[in-house]
Amino acid sequence: MNLPGRPAARLPLKPLLLVMGAAATLYAVLLALFSETSPLAPLQALASTAGLQAIALCLLNNLLRGLRWRLWMAHYGRPLPIGEALRLYLAGYTFTPTPGNVGEAARGLLLARNPLSATQSLAIFGAERLADLLCLLLLCLPVAWWLAGLVGPPLVLGLAGLAVVLGVMVVALLAKFRDRLLARFAWLREAWTCLATRPLLWLALSLVAWAAQGVAVWLLCREAGLSVSALEATGFYALAMVGGALSLLPAGLGGMEAILAAVLVAHGASAGLALGITVQVRLVTLWLAVAIGALALVYSAAIRRDISFR
Repeated sequence: MNLPGRPAARLPLKPLLLVMGAAATLYAVLLALFSETSPLAPLQALASTAGLQAIALCLLNNLLRGLRWRLWMAHYGRPLPIGEALRLYLAGYTFTPTPGNVGEAARGLLLARNPLSATQSLAIFGAERLADLLCLLLLCLPVAWWLAGLVGPPLVLGLAGLAVVLGVMVVALLAKFRDRLLARFAWLREAWTCLATRPLLWLALSLVAWAAQGVAVWLLCREAGLSVSALEATGFYALAMVGGALSLLPAGLGGMEAILAAVLVAHGASAGLALGITVQVRLVTLWLAVAIGALALVYSAAIRRDISFR
């Protein structure tokens, strides 16, 4: 259904397919070069009990964050039944392989009936990213002492001090130019109203969601024979996700993999084992969601017709 005055929205199929193809090719080349076993071993491992459990936990992550999105959609006067909300939320994962995941901001814009405004859609997207970043930083804490032992306490303290100084400077600048920023970027003000809506609920949903994926990483590490605790695996994954997000590359591609593989090697894994685990992690935490999202998008647009690209 076309709504008057609504700008056309188009699905960026070519960029999406290029990113997915490039990433898949890179994974295949790296596996062929460095894998200690068959390049198909990471895929075969996902058929194990631990692999299926990891997949279930990643699906739980998606569903919990979908409930969070439903909460903020209701905040904008668009209450959705749980099943419909989760399907529409999953459809947005099709756009995850975009710089900074910004394509996911299109979720609210593509609704065929009563879509969000651009400001509202960006506000929910901004609130999601801030909530995710907060929870991932909290989940990084269990490996802080391990990192201190790896690179030395002085360096960690220096980096922590630098982060505090930069944080204070950023807060001071935001406070000074707050009114100007809010006037120029209305979605920032709206994002704050989202975060102020039932904060304990969205915080709990976010923490449990990301902790579930951390446990999935632990299961994959254990299945691969790497001795690591659940807290450590969760912290390693959270650290890699934060690093990948800061790179602003599509879905953190490259940055996330490099960090996760590096910390696994530092923890005692061989390069081949670390690479295999990293590929498994990305398959269940990223590409599975993208594949399910594409199916949900096609179903929603072609059959249910509650998503429109015009």
